[in-house]
Amino acid sequence: MHAATASKTMASGAGSNSRRLRAFKRWMKWQSVEYSDALELTDSLDDGVTVRAVRDLKEGDVVATIPKSACLTVRTSGASEMIEAAGLDGCLGLSVALMFERSLGGESPWAGYLQLLPPQEPLPLTWTLSDVDLLLCGTELHRTVKEDRALIYEDWKECILPLLDSSLPGSSELNPDFFGVDQYLSARSLIASRSFAIDEYHGSGMVPLADLFNHKTGAEDVHFTNVSSYSESDDSDVDDNQSTDSLGEEDSTNSPTQNIAENMFNGHSEDGIPASEVDPTVLQMIMVKNVKAGIEVFNTYGSVGNAALLHRYGFTEENNPYDIVNIDLELVLQWSSSSFSSRHTRARIALWRRLGYSACESQGTEYYEISFGGEPQLELLILLYIILLPEDEYHPLDLAVSKGNGSISKVNHQNSTCIEQMARAMSEDLVLTEGVSNALLTLADMRESLYGNAIQDDMEALSRCCRIQDRKMYHSLMLRISERRILGKLRCYASARVASLKTTKAPQRKRLKRK
Repeated sequence: MHAATASKTMASGAGSNSRRLRAFKRWMKWQSVEYSDALELTDSLDDGVTVRAVRDLKEGDVVATIPKSACLTVRTSGASEMIEAAGLDGCLGLSVALMFERSLGGESPWAGYLQLLPPQEPLPLTWTLSDVDLLLCGTELHRTVKEDRALIYEDWKECILPLLDSSLPGSSELNPDFFGVDQYLSARSLIASRSFAIDEYHGSGMVPLADLFNHKTGAEDVHFTNVSSYSESDDSDVDDNQSTDSLGEEDSTNSPTQNIAENMFNGHSEDGIPASEVDPTVLQMIMVKNVKAGIEVFNTYGSVGNAALLHRYGFTEENNPYDIVNIDLELVLQWSSSSFSSRHTRARIALWRRLGYSACESQGTEYYEISFGGEPQLELLILLYIILLPEDEYHPLDLAVSKGNGSISKVNHQNSTCIEQMARAMSEDLVLTEGVSNALLTLADMRESLYGNAIQDDMEALSRCCRIQDRKMYHSLMLRISERRILGKLRCYASARVASLKTTKAPQRKRLKRK
């Protein structure tokens, strides 16, 4: 389920035949979970459970078949009646199901599977607040994780805690020791990093075996597929051929559902087998490319940067090409206030919005993305350009927009070139002026200051850090360094533009002197 850097329980007797693996294999046989003898499950002290090919695998090979009845969901759990009566669904319902089955110990039908799982995944969600402040300061996750913890505590207080004193079916059997806020956080961490979308009847759930395949960005070998959106309830209104990629719950994006597809279009599966001829009660894992013997078999959670990987799954990847860093609108306002009045800034931002531009938004915060290569979002460049416009250029533009009711197509500026045309020109020649470039340099420095130290300090700390023993420190440093390297690329981007403009101006001055 993770990359090799993710946390997994340490093996008691490493190898392909450790005690816990033997117990899991017996459980899979009992639950009719089948997997190819071309796959080998190995258990190591460093990386936990991994899946390797013991012989060549070819694209299209079905390497595992998992009955939906073997998956731990709100429908299959022994607490299903209580969960339904309490009106809990999504991650809340699945968390109760997981906590309930854990409370049963060896009596749970999933005991052989649950003993393979760690108590919790090392997601920042489960860190202490002091660790969050210490390790994530300045990163994209710092504020997000603190907000997440507050929301999850509210969920527990309002929805989980009342179950212990309720008269709902089965609530009298609940063991309070397994339903505290810490246990809820642990369950949420496992669900965030391991759950999959199954179908509309089951919703999302824990899928044994499927969650053992490690993640590697851009290297999907095996694809988890639901062969049908079959409903197991007579009163369910799910269409047999309806795709169920989306669960319609706010937490679904925090699980590896990006790679799960029903593969059912017009009554046929992706490989051409009619839907009526496949078993709708099972899930399959199918090879999507060839893998040589001896190589680890990977799943992938999509194009995910390190901030999202650490947030959702508890690990990071070196040189992740999908990394980004954000610059909040609030930071832009601070920069502007150092040179302009608040009235000036408000007016320029208002014009920018009237021209149809907007920032990205998450949890009430507006921000702009800086790509892995250090290129800023176009909307940020245009905002900086408008803020820096001289008054004699700003007022005609503002007046033209007002007369045109904000229609950007009616606004001409600088030789009949409107800002929309500047956007089409990728902003390099028209919007990325020397002033905008210098503003980017200042913003990069302001954003970097949030980390509280020099990047060299983080790099030295990382060189002394053990990935296995200091997972939290290691992956938080990886995130900090990856973000700060992007800020360095942003500086190079802006500096190169300043140098280019100065080089262009120099010959012009010489020609003027010769005249």
